[in-house]
Amino acid sequence: MTTLARWCHRHRLLTLFAWLALIVGLGVLSGAAKPQYDNKLSIPASESSRAVELLKTVQPAADGDSDSVVWHTAQGRVTDAAVQQRMTKTLDRIAKAPGIASVASPYGPQGKSQISPDGTTAYATLTFTQEAGKIPVDQAKAVAALADAARTDGLQVELGGAAVSIATDSGGGSQELVGVLAALVVLGLVFRSVGAAVLPILTGVAGVSTGVLVVGLLSHSMALPSSTPILATLVGLGVGIDYALFIVNRHRKGLMAGLSVEEAMAKALDTSGRAVLFAGGSVVIALLGMFALGLDFLNGMALGAALTVAMTVLAAVTLLPALLGLLKTMVLSRRQRKALKAWRASGTDRVSVRLPRRSGPAQAQNVFTRWAGRVERRPFGKAVLALAVMAVIALPVLSLRMGSSDAGNDPKASTTRQAYDLLAKGFGPGFNGPLLLVAEVPAAADGPALDRLVQQLRTTPGVAAAEAAPLPPGQKVAVVQVVPTTAPQDQGTSDLIHRLRTDVVPAAERGTTLHVLVGGQTAMSDDFDSALNHKLPAFVGIIVGLGCLLMMLAFRSVLVPLIGVAMNLLTMGAAFGALVAVFQWGWGSEALGVGGAGPVDSFVPVMVIGILFGLSMDYQVFLISRMHEEWTKTGDNHRAVRVGHGETGQVICAAAVIMACVFGSFIVGGQRMIAEFGVALAVSILLDVLLLRMILVPALMHGFGRGNWWLPRILDRLLPRLSVEGSPESAATVWEPEPEPLPEPEPEISWQPAYRDHPHSRAR
Repeated sequence: MTTLARWCHRHRLLTLFAWLALIVGLGVLSGAAKPQYDNKLSIPASESSRAVELLKTVQPAADGDSDSVVWHTAQGRVTDAAVQQRMTKTLDRIAKAPGIASVASPYGPQGKSQISPDGTTAYATLTFTQEAGKIPVDQAKAVAALADAARTDGLQVELGGAAVSIATDSGGGSQELVGVLAALVVLGLVFRSVGAAVLPILTGVAGVSTGVLVVGLLSHSMALPSSTPILATLVGLGVGIDYALFIVNRHRKGLMAGLSVEEAMAKALDTSGRAVLFAGGSVVIALLGMFALGLDFLNGMALGAALTVAMTVLAAVTLLPALLGLLKTMVLSRRQRKALKAWRASGTDRVSVRLPRRSGPAQAQNVFTRWAGRVERRPFGKAVLALAVMAVIALPVLSLRMGSSDAGNDPKASTTRQAYDLLAKGFGPGFNGPLLLVAEVPAAADGPALDRLVQQLRTTPGVAAAEAAPLPPGQKVAVVQVVPTTAPQDQGTSDLIHRLRTDVVPAAERGTTLHVLVGGQTAMSDDFDSALNHKLPAFVGIIVGLGCLLMMLAFRSVLVPLIGVAMNLLTMGAAFGALVAVFQWGWGSEALGVGGAGPVDSFVPVMVIGILFGLSMDYQVFLISRMHEEWTKTGDNHRAVRVGHGETGQVICAAAVIMACVFGSFIVGGQRMIAEFGVALAVSILLDVLLLRMILVPALMHGFGRGNWWLPRILDRLLPRLSVEGSPESAATVWEPEPEPLPEPEPEISWQPAYRDHPHSRAR
């Protein structure tokens, strides 16, 4: 790390231009080869996936995206001459628009079923020539404009579908800007220096920009959902700014200790830089652990976020040293630069120099060091209170119901939500999520069996309608559309899918060669949810095990990794509790512009687990690494915990506030899935730091005493050594201010096993 830091510092202009060339080059490539995202769910070996493959054998042209134009008249009927004439002209114009393969009008010979029973609502199906992720935005916007032109005071016209959602999406640029500006304000308050405040922003933006551009290029070679760049930006900005913050903070301490710019920067990279590498690697490992689930949809999102995090780490250890070299002492506040200049002019040995009381990070006593002393004196009451608060916030997780959001969860004012509501009101709540039964009919004798199945479906509880498409001569595959009586997100629809697969369909197949598969988008979403639920415990076990192993390697301890894992699980509980309260119970979801109450998107908890495990481990690493550094120097557990807690408290809290601001800025963008990530991550990160890292972790470590650093001999011999905090600083290089006396701590409580063989068991 030191060698790399010194090279980037000495060749700072070359490093800066290399990063600029990388960003510009990736931007040119991305502009030439526009990203192609794919939002299709793929669940290997599931019944719904097999139904899709079977359906493609007879409908190979059904690969284009299907959207809809829905219109409703409050007076009269949609078949009135004026309405019919206006909408027919509109549909004719849409049919001639670029990118449209066909338009199925309700006014055609086969369109009677596209008019609601009360005659006030109708819809037309638009089929594009390409999938939604590949449709040019200008083509989708042209179709939306043609439909908008048909609106009148008495005629409501709305559009639904994936392509329409892309066309009407306002974009997320302002969200990122709000988060960055909030982070800049927090950094300014912490550092009291414009230079120091801007550096983490520049580093984070550079890392995120390269990561997102690489993600766009990857979309040509693998399936990536359209939400991947937004999620990558959300995670990358949060961690990128925080990683640079930790390094800049350590660099400022080195400057204030009298080190040269290069030496301070090298020391910062050798200590905080190592922690950044370890923390970033933990996030990447946790995200890539999602590949164990074997779901392409999640693999793409995880890889995109992991690549962006990796690029932010690269920016922190290469670009940041170059920028620090350019700014020199401008990363210090004016008061600090003045004090440093006065010391250099005095020629006094820096160990005996006393800085002004309010000189920044070098001061002995501030609110965080005083709080660390209070936690040391009375750890148990504070620990119980923190644990109780976390338990209350996590309590809603007991009613967690995972599912899939749809247009019914779009903002009320959006055209996709209006179209969804019109169809539900005119044709029934299940109309927005029909099931497709794809039947393989090998022999003509199975025709009556298929007819009996349709009749049985019509009398099955939970089925509003069932209709079989005519089977052309010679064709061996038939399609039966089943409309549930309940909405796609309702538990009743999931129960119906299960009932059809276990009872109704097997009974119809018995004694025949008929083979029926239950498919459709609603069934595919249900299969996706089931697959995740079955694989989730294994995924949690993998990342928890890897996290324990990494922390054991870093801190040579058994208890520290176990405490870290317990804290991470508490943080996840708080995240899920917030998700349930806001999105499943609907506490404020409409006010946030993300629709009404509904199930939590099934893949969101999985992604949140991966992201949160990495992020909360970051804070554990930065907190414990400073404690471990002090323990290595002194062998005094109480001092190590108190010093590590007090010295890292300010920067960790600032980092958490910055990350919460970045995550929180994505909540109000009108995209439910991104808002779910924003709420879960913003709430949990704040609680993680304020209650767990600032109270519960140090309280537990005071209680366990030196047992925190105990490791069995056999593990100590077998495990390789990994240094997170680098070489400990000697006392001669630290610019110590005048300390204030602390009250004597309470006697140490022995919760630990024997550790007399520990190299630091005797305090100096």
